[in-house]
Amino acid sequence: MNPPGRPASAGPPPRCPPGVPGLVPRAPAPAGTPDRPPHPRSSGATMSTDALNRILRGPTGLGTSGLYPTPPVRPAAVAGRPVPGLYHHPVPEPDPVRTAEVGRRIKEWAIDEIELYPPEWEEEFDGFGVGRYMTVCHPDAPTTEHVLVAARLMVAENAVDDVYCEDHGGSPVGLGGRLLLAHTVLDPLHTAREYVPEWERSLGADAPRRAYHSAMEYFLRAAAASQADRFRHDMARLHLGYLAEAAWDQTDHVPEVWEYLAMRQFNNFRPCPTITDTVGGYELPADLHARPALQRVIALASNATTIVNDLYSYTKELDSPGRHLNLPVVIAEREKCPEKDAYLKAVEIHNELMHDFEAEAAALAAACPLPTLLRFLRGVAVWVDGNHHWHQNNTYRYSLPDFW
Repeated sequence: MNPPGRPASAGPPPRCPPGVPGLVPRAPAPAGTPDRPPHPRSSGATMSTDALNRILRGPTGLGTSGLYPTPPVRPAAVAGRPVPGLYHHPVPEPDPVRTAEVGRRIKEWAIDEIELYPPEWEEEFDGFGVGRYMTVCHPDAPTTEHVLVAARLMVAENAVDDVYCEDHGGSPVGLGGRLLLAHTVLDPLHTAREYVPEWERSLGADAPRRAYHSAMEYFLRAAAASQADRFRHDMARLHLGYLAEAAWDQTDHVPEVWEYLAMRQFNNFRPCPTITDTVGGYELPADLHARPALQRVIALASNATTIVNDLYSYTKELDSPGRHLNLPVVIAEREKCPEKDAYLKAVEIHNELMHDFEAEAAALAAACPLPTLLRFLRGVAVWVDGNHHWHQNNTYRYSLPDFW
């Protein structure tokens, strides 16, 4: 079986687009003595330790010394234990001053500026730990305001998920209509002048739309046009995934494992790492972002991070009313295996996707060592690691099943 999104007849290793000034495309470096052999289900491009390390540490050489702050040497504090056997990387401790500032300002935005939630939700908001989450995922952000761009979008996306789909009154019934109107906040409506005022009034009609509207306004101040269009596209993907899951809920359908993984390629974290360059204060050119090799890297990273969520939220979802679809649940039902075996298989699937992500990213970095692209690849890798760190340490929300 080939990994999602990769045909059996994979093409040659990715190459840099022609016409990039001062850049000579080159083939991936020889394998040498890698820390880990190339994953057998990779595209066939050779991954070298040097290429992978180039992503993890960022670009080097003339003119690149200012791209990253010097990373802290102390390891991040660990509150919870990782899922046993889960492939991941530890992260450096995020800046405590910036973490506190982001946490304080995002709460002020949510409460005072947009009135996102009632007072009884305050403890849950605090327990989410937005400040630490976004700071550890975006260590190269040049200012606190850049981190807040990501934090507002994260909070807004969670508000839509909670209020429209799940925990706080959400329902699959009528979800399509709600999501469509919310999406017009992100992708503005161009319609007959007579009806524009009514649409404009709808932008603040409920808490999720207020959050989308405000977060998007801040984002557009920092983002280039191509970055904004990229984000809108990825949010449309997210909303499509929400609708697929809602349709299965309404028809009481448990998808096949491959169908569930297909849904998770849309209903996943992709809108978060896709803005890594906006939050970092630079722009990855649109033609580079659109290349199939990079699209595959982003998809694999996003799919792996979403399975991390399935694994850490497993017991939380089992304790919630109704049936929540997640990868271990779907594997257990469709492949008729015990819950523990299904959970451990989900760990293996995550690890496969992570290895494929790193192999494909390393091949792309070796073939096209453009500093901006290398920085973006590193930003996605850092986001993946930060996302795992947040899940592992958020003991307010998550606990592991008793399988070990």
